[in-house]
Amino acid sequence: MKAVLFDTYGDESVLQYREAATPEPGPGEVRIKVSRVGVNRLDLMARAGQVGQLSLPHISGSEVAGIIDALGPGVDRPLGQRVAVAPYLFCGRCESCLRGDETTCLRSDILGLHSQGGYAEFVVVPETNLVPIPDNVTDSQAAAVTLSTITAWHMLVDRARVRPGDLVLVWAAGSGVGSAAVQIAQLQGAEVIACAGSDDKVRRAQDAYGARWGINYQREDVAERVRAITHKRGVDVVFEHLGQDTIQTSMKCLARGGRTVTCGTLTGPRAAIDLWSLFAKELSLIGAYGGTRENLRDVLEAVSRERLKAVIDREYPLKDAAQAQSRMAERAQYGKILLVP
Repeated sequence: MKAVLFDTYGDESVLQYREAATPEPGPGEVRIKVSRVGVNRLDLMARAGQVGQLSLPHISGSEVAGIIDALGPGVDRPLGQRVAVAPYLFCGRCESCLRGDETTCLRSDILGLHSQGGYAEFVVVPETNLVPIPDNVTDSQAAAVTLSTITAWHMLVDRARVRPGDLVLVWAAGSGVGSAAVQIAQLQGAEVIACAGSDDKVRRAQDAYGARWGINYQREDVAERVRAITHKRGVDVVFEHLGQDTIQTSMKCLARGGRTVTCGTLTGPRAAIDLWSLFAKELSLIGAYGGTRENLRDVLEAVSRERLKAVIDREYPLKDAAQAQSRMAERAQYGKILLVP
């Protein structure tokens, strides 16, 4: 099969489009013929050697949609079925899994992180991670709402528990996870302040995806703008995924009793927190990791009913994965970048 892989760490130049062995499914596994695969920030981190040691050569790609091509022993699924892959892999046996918390599995992985991923014509995945794609949802839409969108869903619906009347600040609203969060917060009855790095991205979050207010964090003081918008009250929820450069501002933006929910460390993993404000204002700092199969089913159903839009920036042929990753590295995209094998 054709695949994009790397056998050494580095920039986009280490990516190679070449022949690789077609994987065979083992017990409890299926092989997927990949139709679309999303480009995620995680892919860039893995290629740069920032996620620990990988088994090289490595194939990235966590956000997969396609059709079932082959079955491993013990699997009973119709060949040719269109499916999306819930990318957070879990063991099903540990304490967390047994109580239904897939995202905190003690042996967790992400498809394409330490396992081989979907930057290829075929990928092997656990049968338990498959979710059928509704008939009126395209493969492009399905791939675009897997990892990033179910992460945003888990953050806002399951962890922060956004409710009607809340005001939510979303950082990096033009990213895959941010553009999903802008919409999901509104599905829960909240109003949104979209924060992005360019006027164009801010306008798009407002005009196309319904954010009521916008802030360009490159030229505006985010905390001061939030104070002005909220008449000094602050927001109920901050959707945080950038890390140490923004977490202090995020906490400053909260109203009393507010909560910051975070899933990322793009700008770094360590930060100081004002503990006095944390307890005196009864604030919450909430961690969220990934999303579940049920989250993916809910997201695909919302797309099917046209309650949620799959935000797609552009599609590239698989052989142009280096160009696609460069676009992400430059933060030039709005929404998801997809590859087509």
